[in-house]
Amino acid sequence: MVNHRLLAPQVQAYLQAHFFDEPSQFALKKSPFEGVSGGELAQQLLGRQKAKEKWPLWYGFQNIYYPAKLSLEQASSEATARYKASLVGEGTLLDATGGFGVDDYFFAQRCGHVTHCELQEELSQIVAHNFATLGAAIDCVAEDSYTYLEREEKHYDVIYLDPARRDSHKQKVFFLEDCTPNVPQTLHFLWQYTDTILLKASPMLDISRALTQLPQTHQVHIVAVGGEVKELLFLLKKTPLEGEVWIKTVNMLPTRTDIFSFFPSEREQIGVPITRGYLRPYLYEPNAALVKGKGLFPVGRAYGLAYLNKDSQLLLGEDYIPDFPGRVFLIDEILPYDRKWLKSGKIDQANITVRNFPMKVAEIRERFSIAEGGNRYLFFTLGGIRNKLMIICRKPLV
Repeated sequence: MVNHRLLAPQVQAYLQAHFFDEPSQFALKKSPFEGVSGGELAQQLLGRQKAKEKWPLWYGFQNIYYPAKLSLEQASSEATARYKASLVGEGTLLDATGGFGVDDYFFAQRCGHVTHCELQEELSQIVAHNFATLGAAIDCVAEDSYTYLEREEKHYDVIYLDPARRDSHKQKVFFLEDCTPNVPQTLHFLWQYTDTILLKASPMLDISRALTQLPQTHQVHIVAVGGEVKELLFLLKKTPLEGEVWIKTVNMLPTRTDIFSFFPSEREQIGVPITRGYLRPYLYEPNAALVKGKGLFPVGRAYGLAYLNKDSQLLLGEDYIPDFPGRVFLIDEILPYDRKWLKSGKIDQANITVRNFPMKVAEIRERFSIAEGGNRYLFFTLGGIRNKLMIICRKPLV
C-alpha cells in the first residue's frame, strides 16, 4: 500500500538532494528514515529521474508519488498524452486500463468528466493521491473496468484503452489478441457503453493487420517523438465508416512538429524508380512515422519527389524543402557500392544509415574502419534495379 511517510518534507528534501544518485545503488543503502525502506526511496528516486524528462509538468510538483518501475515504463510521455487529449471532446471519458494516469490528467483538461479504472488497488491509490496533488478532479475506481461497466451501466462519450502488453509470463507482446484486455474480442461488449473508442497500441503492431481486427476504425494516428515511433492510436466509431480510414503521421521535434496525413489509396506507386542519372541535389528521408504508415508515395507525390526503390524509403528532389517531414541532405555523390573504394580510406568518419541494404551499420563500420560522427552522411541502399548504391551527402547550410 501507499507509504505516506515517503511524502514527509524531510524525505522529499532528501530525495531531491540525492537526485543524481544511481537508484540501484541507492536501494542498497540503509534508509535514514524510520518506516521507510531503501527500496522505497530508490523507487521514488527513479520516478523523479524519469519524470524530469518524461513528465516535466508533474516533475514541477511536490509530493508526487511514483509507482513501481513497470508502471513508469508503460505510462505515456507528457508529449504523447497531450496529443491524445487533442483527439477527444468535452464529454465523459472512461480510461478502462488505468495505469499511472498521465493520459487521464491531460484528458481531464478537455473532457467534462474522466473516470480512471485500475485493477491494482495500490496503483489506484497512488494515482488518486497524485490527481489530488495536481488538482485534477478525476474519479479513481480500483476495479476491473469491464466489471465496472457492467455494474454501473453508464454510457461514456469515449472509452480509452491502453491494453497491457505483457503475457502471463511477463514477456512483452504486441498483437492485439495477446494483450489484456483483448479489444478485438470484446468490442461488442464495449459498444454497449460508448460510441467512440480510442485505442493505444504498440508501435510494433502491423497497421494493416490491426485494421482487419478493428473494422470500425475511422482514424489511425502514428505518433513519433524525436524520430522514434512511440504510439499507434486507433480511433473507432460505432457508426460505420463511409470512405477510407484517415492516416495521420506526427513527429514531435524540439522546435517543431511535422504532420502529414493521407488515405490508404494514396499509397499507389508514383511513376517508376530512378535507375540512372541521379542528378538531383537533395536526398529526402521520410520520418519514422511516415515509414511506419507506408507513406513514401503520398509524401513523395505531395512534394514532387522521385524515389530510388519502393523499399528503400528514400526520395530525391531538385529543390530544398525546409518543411519536409523528415531529414534533408545535400548530395555530394551517388556511387555504386564499391568495397575497394571504401577500403581506400577516403572516408574514415561518417554518420551511416542503411535502407534496404544487405549489411548492418556495425558491419560496415568494422569492415571499412569508418568512425562514427562528423559532418558527412553515408547512405547504403538499393537503386531502382536493386543495384547497391552509396550516397555521400551532408546537411544543407540554411
